[in-house]
Amino acid sequence: MSYIKNPILPGFNPDPSIIRVEDDYYIATSTFEWFPGVQIHHSKDLKNWRLLTHPLTRKSQLDMIGNPDSGGIWAPCLSYHEGTYYLIFTDVKTLIGPFKDTHNYLITAEDIMGPWSEPIYLNSSGFDPSLFHDDDGKKWLVNMVWDHRKNKNSFGGILMQEYSSEEEKLVGPIYNIFKGTDLGLTEAPHLYKHNGYYYLMTAEGGTRYNHAVTVARATSIFGPYEVDPTGPILTSAGNPELSLQKAGHASIVHTQNNELYLVHLTGRPLKPSMNCNLGRETAIQKGVWTEDGWLRLAGGGNEPQELVEAPNLPEVPFKAEEEIDDFTQNELSIQFNSLREPVSEDWASLKQRSGFLRLFGRESFSSAHNQSLVARRQQAFTVTVDTAVEFEPETFQQMAGLVYYYNTRNYYYLWISHDEELGKSLGIMSNHRGAYDEPLETPVSIEGWEKVYLKADIHYEKLQFSYSKDGITWTAIGPELDASKISDDYVETKVGGVLLDQGFTGAFIGICAQDLSGRRKHADFDYFRYQERGNSL
Repeated sequence: MSYIKNPILPGFNPDPSIIRVEDDYYIATSTFEWFPGVQIHHSKDLKNWRLLTHPLTRKSQLDMIGNPDSGGIWAPCLSYHEGTYYLIFTDVKTLIGPFKDTHNYLITAEDIMGPWSEPIYLNSSGFDPSLFHDDDGKKWLVNMVWDHRKNKNSFGGILMQEYSSEEEKLVGPIYNIFKGTDLGLTEAPHLYKHNGYYYLMTAEGGTRYNHAVTVARATSIFGPYEVDPTGPILTSAGNPELSLQKAGHASIVHTQNNELYLVHLTGRPLKPSMNCNLGRETAIQKGVWTEDGWLRLAGGGNEPQELVEAPNLPEVPFKAEEEIDDFTQNELSIQFNSLREPVSEDWASLKQRSGFLRLFGRESFSSAHNQSLVARRQQAFTVTVDTAVEFEPETFQQMAGLVYYYNTRNYYYLWISHDEELGKSLGIMSNHRGAYDEPLETPVSIEGWEKVYLKADIHYEKLQFSYSKDGITWTAIGPELDASKISDDYVETKVGGVLLDQGFTGAFIGICAQDLSGRRKHADFDYFRYQERGNSL
């Protein structure tokens, strides 16, 4: 018997929406403020996955300039009907405080690889929208509704409204079809139809350690919906010994052989901090329909399993990704992401110097607008990342280097800059919940070095930066840093019960350049290498 080892999409890949089209399986996941928008992974066997494409690649489709940390793309829903792929997503403009500005859109394509259409605006009443194609030809949008009023449940239920493909808009009455259970925080709705019942799958309990998957059913799409009497079908709540925590936000798929699988969000916390620096990941469980028509985990119970029986399908592994991007191609590796805007020749050029990525210095890490930063997800607990950079700063306001990044208020940065006494030099900066620091007492002079090699070794909760003149002999710089702080769990900040910061992404490691003088001083990066050493707790 073959088994699938969870998670199937390690690193920051939350809110999975899965479909099957003939013999191909696709999962769409959230990307938040990172560009391009929405990751789509592909598999033939539910066991082996590869990052395939991003449907939101143009600023005309997605303009996130000014979006807050952890705003942007929340909970995409991917579906397929009569030769067309449909992708529903939310672009979140504000999320902290009583209000949430959440604009929901639809794009379509005839091929999963695109081209994808310009977005059709749907509504802004809440987030986590999902499109259901009923067998009578009607299409229904469901989303949670956000209620900002005092003494009201902020998670005000699941709204449903018909979508007209001909008119390209929502039409008809709006129905609140489900208010949720006592677990609360009812979100992430998906509708399914099976043996005459409509099934409404939701996430409840919040996307942290009380997360759960709830199922309710009705004979009419309008309800009333009966909640599964056994409670949530999947949760890690109250079981800190489980390797897969935060289980929730799920969707289902049937194989060609009618086997049932459920993909869901999960997190693997570091101990003892319980911080998940890899972010919220995607796992899979095998499901079954009971004789009385309820969805259950195939192995019994409702706890996520790390090893899951694979479907009766031939295995189709994919070629391992290249560890190094030497910047000799016409575009960056698909693994790279930028903040809030597409990579463009204006600030990240592969053409101006052959074999190098030239980054023009722009705004600081505090900016929600124009950062010259390209980074990739950390997808294993133990990784080594190194790069080489040629950079001749003329002022302390010009910097370039290697960054371990969560958001504008949480990061570690090994930088090259100019010091009035030391000349060209290396330093480290950190930011924890907005508290800025420089762990080195004084910068390290590298005056006269044409090229500098920079490295980050991450081993679970430990981060150590190093540097080299030749890429062979390395010298550690600065103290061992706490990598667990680059996580949703650490970032979340409350003062007097008031939420001041909240995050839903994960650790990224990348290269960047800043020029706070406005002169756009450039740095040339020779390569970027990402090596995974271990991915088990």
